[in-house]
Amino acid sequence: MNQKIPDSPRPDILHPHRAGDVESFPGGKVIYLSPVPLPTGVAPLDFNQAIGEVNDAYLDFGGSLPTPFTWQFTLGIPFIGFLMLVFIIPMLGGGLMWIIGKDIALFYVGIAGLFNEVFAQAVVFSILILLLALVIKAHFHFKFREAVPTRFHRQRREVAFAPGGGKPPIIVPWENVAAWVTQAQGVTQYGVQRQYGLGIGFIEPETGQQHFLELSQPGMPLALELWEAVRAYMEYEVNTREELQDPHGLYRPGDPPYEGVHTFHNARRRLHRRYREGEVGLFKVTMWYLWHIIDLWTTPFHLAEWEIRVIQKAGQKTLPASLDEWSQPLPEAQWAKPSEELTRLSKEVKQRHAQQPNRPITAIFAEVYAEETLLSA
Repeated sequence: MNQKIPDSPRPDILHPHRAGDVESFPGGKVIYLSPVPLPTGVAPLDFNQAIGEVNDAYLDFGGSLPTPFTWQFTLGIPFIGFLMLVFIIPMLGGGLMWIIGKDIALFYVGIAGLFNEVFAQAVVFSILILLLALVIKAHFHFKFREAVPTRFHRQRREVAFAPGGGKPPIIVPWENVAAWVTQAQGVTQYGVQRQYGLGIGFIEPETGQQHFLELSQPGMPLALELWEAVRAYMEYEVNTREELQDPHGLYRPGDPPYEGVHTFHNARRRLHRRYREGEVGLFKVTMWYLWHIIDLWTTPFHLAEWEIRVIQKAGQKTLPASLDEWSQPLPEAQWAKPSEELTRLSKEVKQRHAQQPNRPITAIFAEVYAEETLLSA
C-alpha cells in the first residue's frame, strides 16, 4: 500500500473568499479565516514559537528561533527506540516464556537471551535513526537562518512581506490578508496519517501576483490558535510575546526571550509549587520527571541555547532597511482604525460564540454573513 497523503492545495485567493468558507479536496479540506479576520473563539497561542519580535507597533511572523522541543524530538526518538529494543522487548519476551513454561527461571533466561540478541542491533538502529534526525535538524537549522519574517504593523493595520530576490517589500492592508487552515489525510503503509497547516496569502497590488506563507502545524487546534495569536495582536487584544508564547509563566524577569535551560528550571519550580498547593498530583509529577529523563534531562535545552547562539552569531535575515521608517511607532492620533464591517461582524461573532461556545466557529461565521447579506439586500 503506497498511497501518499495528498498535498494540500494552495487556494486561489484571486477568487473571493471570506471567513467561514470551507473547500474540500480529495483527502482534506481548507477552512478560510480571512479576509476580514473575525475572532475564532480559541485562545491566542504560538505553541511552536513561529512569532519572533513583538512590540507595541509590530509583530514579526516567522524568523523565530529554535526551541528545545526540536532537540527533544531529535534525541528522544532514537533513545526511546533504543530503550524499547533492549529493555521492553526482552521483558515482554521473558514474560511470555514464563507464562507458557510456568517457570520463573524462563523469565530470566528469556530476558538475558533477547537482550544479548538485540543489543548490538539496537545500537546500530538507534545510531542510524539519530543520524537521520540530525540531518533533518540541520535542514531546519538553515531554514531558521534564511527565514525572513513577515511584519504585521497594527498601528498602521498593514502587513509587509519581503519577496526576496532584490525585489522591494510588498505592503498590503491587514483586513485584505487571506488566511486559512488545512487538513489533509491519507492512508500509507504505516496507517492513516494526517497533516495540518496554517496558510497566509495576499495579492500584490501592482501586479496582481499571489504570495503565500505556509507553516505546518501538529494539529488543527494549534493552527487555529496560531492565527488567533496574530489576529488578537492586531486587534489589541494581546500586547506581548509572553501572552502568546508563555501562558504558563515560565519566564522570569531578566530571562532571555527564548526557551532554554532557564525555562526548564522555571517549569520544574512551577511544578513543585503546584504540587505543594494541591493543584496536581504525584502521578503528574512522576510523569513530568519520567518524560524529561527519557528526553535526556536538560541536554536538549543546552543544545537549543547553543543553536540560538550559532544563529545569532551568523546573523538571521531581516526585512529590508527600506522598511525601517514604516516600522516605527505612530502617534496614537495617527493609528489606523478597523473597518466598520470588521467591528460589526466581530461583535456579532463574539456574542454568538459566548452563547454557544461548543458550536463550530465556521457555522457562526456563515450565519453572521448570511444575516449580513439579508440585511444589505
